[in-house]
Amino acid sequence: MSESPTPTPAHRRKRSLSRRGAIGAAAAVAGAAAVTPAVFAATGSGSGDGDGSTSGSGSGGSGTTPEKFPATRTEAATGTGEATTAFAASYVGVRWSGAKDGTAIKLADGAWQTLTSGCAAVEEGGTALVAARNATAYAVKAASDVSALHSLAIDCTDGPGRTFHVPSEPTRMRGVRYLSRPAWGADESKRYKDGKVNSPEKYYPLQVLTVHHTATPNDDPDPAATVRAIYEYHAITNDWGDIGYHFLIDESGTVYEGRYSGDDGIPAFNEDGDLVTAFHSVGYNSGNLGIALIGTLQDKAPTDAAKASLIRLIKVICRIKGLDPQAKVTYTNPVNGVKKDTNTIGGHRDYFDTECPGQTMYGLLAEVRAAAAR
Repeated sequence: MSESPTPTPAHRRKRSLSRRGAIGAAAAVAGAAAVTPAVFAATGSGSGDGDGSTSGSGSGGSGTTPEKFPATRTEAATGTGEATTAFAASYVGVRWSGAKDGTAIKLADGAWQTLTSGCAAVEEGGTALVAARNATAYAVKAASDVSALHSLAIDCTDGPGRTFHVPSEPTRMRGVRYLSRPAWGADESKRYKDGKVNSPEKYYPLQVLTVHHTATPNDDPDPAATVRAIYEYHAITNDWGDIGYHFLIDESGTVYEGRYSGDDGIPAFNEDGDLVTAFHSVGYNSGNLGIALIGTLQDKAPTDAAKASLIRLIKVICRIKGLDPQAKVTYTNPVNGVKKDTNTIGGHRDYFDTECPGQTMYGLLAEVRAAAAR
């Protein structure tokens, strides 16, 4: 996968819409050895800052327990016009080519909402994930300089139950507890396209960490369902083959494992300690770890629990990898050699023209850097 792909969305159950019809310190400590799974990930009851007091791999040391999650249902459409769905939609994902502006959506009995790319930025056109509030119909319109418009209604709460084998013991990364992909209901088949992995894993040394917000509603009553919706949106609507972030954090402070990185039980990294390339910062993804706070943090600060989990996660990763959270560094893209002077801990807007991670969250990054360095 190239560093800045221009994918063609691949939807399931497509149907066309007529206009009227249905629609740093150095990147590593000198001489440091590669981080091994036993050092990097651990499970058990320890809760200290990277105390490593527990043993086992990140996938759980006591086997797994079958657990049911609602299968994600989708209904895709192309073009402008109206669309109805056979289910109540949690979200609608929209992607288009051409002008970044000029696309809008209207939910049933609602007003037109102008769409702007939230966190999931693309180089050509735009993309948005809209909370549908259980709508069974919506309409999309676009300006004349917008083309290749695709929409996807997503139900991530009421589909038929699907069984996942969830680790029986809490999963932790050096004391930071997180929900593994099975524990939030990640359907691994969505990483495949035409029988092959859509975005094969590539790994590079970690250089920087980037903070995002998901630009979804605050006070989320079911953040795990939202993570499943973002996964569907990123993997299918945007054709990235997986969720774009390495980690996500909800308002209660729960950490979710994001991008698939292998079967070694280490979230985000391979057994050699290199970071899997994700899809959170177009043009600057390789060697760049993305953490997304669930919600919209433009005018609202993150909850204390979310901020504490963010600081703790950054602190642990930086300690393990020998990074200074307060350093100014030169990021060098290992794929194409592009360089950028930036912070070890930055915001999405440092790399791309976007509001992400929201003005309020962006203003707190200095505080996050200082706290992670202590």
